[in-house]
Amino acid sequence: MDSLTQIALGAAVAEVTLGKKIGNKAILWGAVGGTIPDLDVLANPFMSELQALAFHRGITHSILFAVLGALFFGWIVHQVYESKHHNLIAGISWSALFALIAISILVLADQILIRMGAVVLLSVLLFSCYRKYRDRPLPSMDTTLRDWQTLFFWTIFTHPILDSFTTYGTQLFQPFSSYRVGFNNISVADPLYTIPLIIGLFTISFYRKENHKRRTIIWSAILISSLYMALTIWNKSRVNQIFVESLKSEQIDYQRYMTSPSILNNVLWFCLAETETEHVFGLYSFFDAEKKVILQKLPKNWELLSAQKDDPTVNTLAWFSNNYYGVMRRSDGSLQINDMRYGTYDVNSTNEESFIFKFGVKKDADGYYQITDEQVRPPAEKRSQIFKDLWKRIKGI
Repeated sequence: MDSLTQIALGAAVAEVTLGKKIGNKAILWGAVGGTIPDLDVLANPFMSELQALAFHRGITHSILFAVLGALFFGWIVHQVYESKHHNLIAGISWSALFALIAISILVLADQILIRMGAVVLLSVLLFSCYRKYRDRPLPSMDTTLRDWQTLFFWTIFTHPILDSFTTYGTQLFQPFSSYRVGFNNISVADPLYTIPLIIGLFTISFYRKENHKRRTIIWSAILISSLYMALTIWNKSRVNQIFVESLKSEQIDYQRYMTSPSILNNVLWFCLAETETEHVFGLYSFFDAEKKVILQKLPKNWELLSAQKDDPTVNTLAWFSNNYYGVMRRSDGSLQINDMRYGTYDVNSTNEESFIFKFGVKKDADGYYQITDEQVRPPAEKRSQIFKDLWKRIKGI
């Protein structure tokens, strides 16, 4: 899921875990715990986009990391609050955290306004830290080492569990297995899941930690978001049934299929099936007049790849896409590998430019394929039109 959702979930879980003892500090530390697994993106500048795709949601999103990370980060925070230099450590720590977040935005953002905003925000936060921790002593915390380790376990552990419901998949069992757990029932960003958590957190921040209303409100927010998650699972089962019936009506002998929601909603779904030689795909909205997926077909063209068995590029792309990949020859004669799970920007086009996850490949002197270009984000100049088309399609045909 997106970073804001993970921060909100981490804060909500921390409030449930330790809010009675530390009040709004639980929200703050929960946000930190909910962010920790995604700090693997800091390695992105040192990797190709393909390597970054394979590394993300890896070891830092595993069950093992949740256990070991909880022990480590819980111990660190406990030591900070027990230290006589608590005041100084807190100021330095929060300043470092704010700097790390700002640097991450500077590295990853591709728009100058976002980068400028990160610098301004960093400056404000650092100044606030300086004023807060300069003279005022901080109160001691009535918490134990176990309290902090419990908080960090649940905030870190719930992060990859939530990610597992998306299409991208999560390597929960690293380093013992690279299997990606992905249930494909919710988009990587879905406001209807996130908003109840944010409203709940904002509301409880005005209550004292002793007030029982804090627990009632935050549990209600978690319940609402969880019920919405359950609804997405039910929606998926409905779409699956409609997609299977659509395949049968076209007499398509498929080997397997998958469905996943489009970005920012759970109404419009992408449906993909695999036959021996083709990918069959289409979109379905719950607002469509007819309960049927309008299908398109595209050859897999795997035979175009004369890859060696141990070719790392092809093997990584096949693993990442769960073998839902297609190959096409570009107009310049080179090859392009598409991750078919994410479909195209334009539902009416299957040309080389329209695929969301696409990788140009070319053989090197040793006969191994290398990535010549890669794209896993919509081109900036097309984003506005893409979202207009998305909204139009959500409303149904």
